[in-house]
Amino acid sequence: MRITGISTHVVGTPWRNLTYVQVHTDEGLTGVGETRMLGRTDALVGYLREAEVNHIAGSDPFAIEDLVRRMKYGDFGRAGEIVMSGIACVETACWDIKGKALGVPVWQLLGGAVTDRVKAYANGWYTTERTPEAYHEAARRVVERGYRALKIDPFGAGRLELDHAESRYAVSLIEAVRDAVGDETELMLEMHGRFSPATAVRLAREMAPFRPAWLEEPVPPENLKALAKVAGRVDVPVATGERIHDRIEFRELFESQAADIVQPDVGHVGGILETRKLAATAETHYVLLAPHNVGGPVLTAASLHVGFSTPNFKVLEHFNDFADAEIKKVVKGAPEVVDGYFTRSEAPGLGVELDTDAAAEFPQQRAHFDLWADGWEKRNPDD
Repeated sequence: MRITGISTHVVGTPWRNLTYVQVHTDEGLTGVGETRMLGRTDALVGYLREAEVNHIAGSDPFAIEDLVRRMKYGDFGRAGEIVMSGIACVETACWDIKGKALGVPVWQLLGGAVTDRVKAYANGWYTTERTPEAYHEAARRVVERGYRALKIDPFGAGRLELDHAESRYAVSLIEAVRDAVGDETELMLEMHGRFSPATAVRLAREMAPFRPAWLEEPVPPENLKALAKVAGRVDVPVATGERIHDRIEFRELFESQAADIVQPDVGHVGGILETRKLAATAETHYVLLAPHNVGGPVLTAASLHVGFSTPNFKVLEHFNDFADAEIKKVVKGAPEVVDGYFTRSEAPGLGVELDTDAAAEFPQQRAHFDLWADGWEKRNPDD
C-alpha cells in the first residue's frame, strides 16, 4: 500500500480554524487527522503542500516511524509548531489507515486497552457574561450534562500582575462556580501562562479554599525555573505543556520535577505515537498525562486512543459540547461524553469519518483569539 496524496479541509469558526487532513492510498483506504492552529492555518496548509511532494506521496502508511522521521528531520530546519502540527495530522491519518486495514481500533495497535472509559472535563462553557451569577448558572448546566470536571480561567486579561480588585473578583467567580458544581466535581484552574511566579503563588493561595484540581500554566512556558519556583511554593498539582511541540523538549521539564501533569496537544506534538512515547517517559517520572484538546472530533478521537492505552492518562479536555458545538456534525461517529466519560470504541482505525460536504458548510475564517483582550473568554472577536 502506498500514499497517493493528501487533501486538506479547513473548518472555520470565529476564534479557531480546524484543519483536517485526509491521507489517500492506492488501495482505496483513506485516513484522517486534525489539528487546530491559531493565526497560522495558511502556513500549515502551505507546509503540507510542500511536504506532500517531498515526503508524503509514495510513502508506506504503515511505516509511520519512518515517515515522521523524514518529515521532522528531512528538511534540516528545526521543526516547530507548524511542522509538528503538520506531522501530527498526517501521522494520525496513517494510524487511521493502519487500523482500518487490519480491522482493529488504534488503541489496540498501541498495546491494547488499559481502561474502557476516559474521564472528560469541560471547557469553553463560560462564554457568557463575566459575573458570578452568569458563571454559576453556566457551571450548573455543565454538571447537569453529566460532567464531573470542568476548567476555568477567571483572571480576565491580567498579565504578570493582577491588582487587588481584579484578584478579589476572580475569587468571587471561582466561589460561584464551586458553589454550583458541588464538592465532588473537579475544578481545574487555568492561568494561561500569564503571571509572574509571585503573582501565581499568591493567586493559588487565594483560590485554595475552593480546592483546584490543578494549577495550569501559572507562568509563561519559556522559563522552567520560574515554573519550579511556583511548584515549590504551592500545594496544588501543577499542569503544563500545551505549548511544547516536541516531546524531546519535555526532558528539562521532567528533570525539573516542576509539573505533576503534562498536557501535550496530540495535534501539535507530532501525533499519536509521539504522545504515547511522551506518556511513557512521564510515567517514569510519576507524572500524569492530560492532553490539551481544543480541536474537533477527530483530534478528540485521536487523544482518546492514547487515553485508552495509557496507564498514566488522567483526563481529556473537551470543548465540543459548548464552544462551536455545531462543528461536531463535520465528523461521523464523533466521540460523545456520557455521564462525564468517553466510552471506548471498538470501531477500526480512529472510529470516525470526515464528512467533507458538512465541512464545506464551515469555510475558513479570519479566526482570532487574543486572551490579553477584554472579553476574550466569550471567544467571539466581534463582541
